[in-house]
Amino acid sequence: MSLHNVTPPMAALNTWLKPLGSIEANGTYGHLLLEQISACDATLAAALRPYFESAHLDARGYFHDQLGIDLHPDGGRPAEVCYPNCLPNTAKRGLFGEVMAGLVTEAYQGKFVGGHAWVVPIFLFREHDDVENYLWALKADPGREREIYGRHGTDFVGISLNPDGEVARMIVGECKWRLSLTKSAVASLLYGPKVEDEETGVSQHNGKGIWYGINRDSPIPWGLRQLQKLLEEKDPEGHASAIYSIDHAVLGDGDKPERTDMVLIVGNGARRRGDGDCLIDWEELPADYTAGYDLQVVEVILNGGEDLIAQLYASLWEGK
Repeated sequence: MSLHNVTPPMAALNTWLKPLGSIEANGTYGHLLLEQISACDATLAAALRPYFESAHLDARGYFHDQLGIDLHPDGGRPAEVCYPNCLPNTAKRGLFGEVMAGLVTEAYQGKFVGGHAWVVPIFLFREHDDVENYLWALKADPGREREIYGRHGTDFVGISLNPDGEVARMIVGECKWRLSLTKSAVASLLYGPKVEDEETGVSQHNGKGIWYGINRDSPIPWGLRQLQKLLEEKDPEGHASAIYSIDHAVLGDGDKPERTDMVLIVGNGARRRGDGDCLIDWEELPADYTAGYDLQVVEVILNGGEDLIAQLYASLWEGK
């Protein structure tokens, strides 16, 4: 079925990350800080690998089928064209951030605002046209490498089901990786890159960062519709109630699921960062968030995260 069905490796996460969480008094804003406390080594990569393979399984099958590449070990597929292993480093780091969104949502849901039971039935990675174009060109010419344009639409979607299996709530995530999580780097993520005013010569953020995108998103994000269509294809009977409820919400003749927005930033801590330092205010709801839903912020602070990503993505489906 290619559904995502691997649970978070809690023993490894408890060894790797220290969670520090807070929920605003009125219960609409949560902040979770996850600080690395042990090395990003081969043992950690091995523990994370099943979860990451499960997250990419649907897209892997889809892209390889589109390219006519046999996934069987004896199928003779060229090693150079193997999703997601063969993607450029920048693309892998972006994918890592999106998988981390699912991982922390499922692993730390008890520390999230609202205390909802979240599930991630499938990741949306197949909805990335430029990856398919890249792989198609790479199949014909293994030396034809280039960077990949980012995927449009929702980075991440998880759902919470009611006792009847209907989607009662969705968590909609914006996920960003940065090599160094300095205050200026995070400001650019939240408020957009700086541009120079032609008249004054002063550089200011262009206002088109994470807050801009979240605040303007439609009440039912495109990603939820994409998730529904994938469930129709992969598990129409097992998720019949979820599919039905999303369809009626989209058509306007059923209740819209409640919504939680999530902002996840992951990367290496700045050189002068102190233990427990946060890059987004944890005491009060950020004033720039105006969408009106529950908001969950997650900061994942690593040391040598780029090496972990390289090691992890090189190992996916290794020897299979």
